[in-house]
Amino acid sequence: MKWFCRAARAEDGDGRGKRLRRRYRFYGQVQGVGFRYHASMSARGLGLTGWVRNDRDGSVEMEAQGPKELLDRLIEQLYSGRYIGIDDIEVRDIPERPDERDFRVRML
Repeated sequence: MKWFCRAARAEDGDGRGKRLRRRYRFYGQVQGVGFRYHASMSARGLGLTGWVRNDRDGSVEMEAQGPKELLDRLIEQLYSGRYIGIDDIEVRDIPERPDERDFRVRML
């Protein structure tokens, strides 16, 4: 497993309660295995907002927003998916979207 973080950490201190928005790109066995469904159900269960979608190159792109601790928990839950096989993840912090209210599965 590899983690690539392309932006400086946005949180101060331990980050609890501070909302972040991150863009993720997942590589590996991530399409055709229920990844988007698992991501959306997990994110909603954690109270996160954002979206997830398949990309034409076989990867999955996701933006998620919420406290750092819950974003980290979301990633842990994605690794526990039954048929999901994450090889690599690219991560970068992006500007928050305060108007966003839910987590959705997007289509290409």
